[in-house]
Amino acid sequence: MANQTALIVGALGVTGRALVEHLEDKPDWDIVALSRRAPDLPTRATFLSVDLTDAADCRAKLAEHPEITHVFYTAYSQQASVAAEIPVNVGMLANLMDAIEKTASLQHVQLMHGAKWYGTYLGSYKTPAREDDPRPLPANFYHAQQDWLVERHAAQSTWSWSAMRPHGVWGFSTGSAMNLMTGIACYAAISKQLGLPLRWPGSAGFFDRLYQFIDVDLLAEAMVWTATTPTAANEAFNITNGDLFRWRQVWPRVAEFFEMEVAEPQTIPVAATMADKGELWDRMVAEHGLKPYALDEIVNWAYLDMALNNDIDQMSSLTKIFKAGWTNVWDSEDTITRQLQKLRDNKIIP
Repeated sequence: MANQTALIVGALGVTGRALVEHLEDKPDWDIVALSRRAPDLPTRATFLSVDLTDAADCRAKLAEHPEITHVFYTAYSQQASVAAEIPVNVGMLANLMDAIEKTASLQHVQLMHGAKWYGTYLGSYKTPAREDDPRPLPANFYHAQQDWLVERHAAQSTWSWSAMRPHGVWGFSTGSAMNLMTGIACYAAISKQLGLPLRWPGSAGFFDRLYQFIDVDLLAEAMVWTATTPTAANEAFNITNGDLFRWRQVWPRVAEFFEMEVAEPQTIPVAATMADKGELWDRMVAEHGLKPYALDEIVNWAYLDMALNNDIDQMSSLTKIFKAGWTNVWDSEDTITRQLQKLRDNKIIP
């Protein structure tokens, strides 16, 4: 069988980066990666810097890659409001598709979305969330992107589509607007450097709420599976590790990894508390021989504040993807330190 070529859009974000790494040792896949930043990881991927907001730039640079068969669209442009994100993010997808649809050997287009589809950022929502639940008001760019892609797909029959809705993606990235794990990891490392125990900094209520996430390595596997499995074509799917937990249950595992004592939870404004810790992090980088990332390159403290104070149960049903044939599940409590160890092995954290 001829090689397939993945176009990974947003290749240095948390999901795009994981997919690049996942496909590295897959000889039947070639990789074209789009990122405005230069790659900071060893890879055989062909990296392109393309301005997705510029239709001409998209056409000029992507016309040279007619070999593309699968698009994994993980790009995101953060804007001042939910409403403002819609035209920008739909426009970027449209520019990409206009540039490659007629020139590439396109088989599948996949969108990377998330539980925000269900309105998690608005407060309580129906749980466990199912893919066909009524949409919340107001709409967000996830809804608009999928609607646009479904309409585009209906106008032709040569490629299929899918949309992934992971919850709590657990992995590494740089310059990401949303990264739960690096925020928790750097919060713990800085607390230890200051001689403090590990305290849960979010709301006391959320500490005991039901939650779920997905290890980014498992997500990358699921992305490829969904994009290449006929029973998964033209559908949207929730995806998680497959289990539920409460942060109170797994927080001691995080403390054990950092060799720290666990103290009683204490809600603190993390972004404000960590605002002056950049110089301390720079000293930690030098002391421990870490890669020279500035703290604000790998952590968005405002996102951590939001994520750890969202005091509602958050659950997504996996019934639909299981019925399509997906079977892989991981134990979150047992595997929560996998990605933390990768951070340590890669000299991101001490």
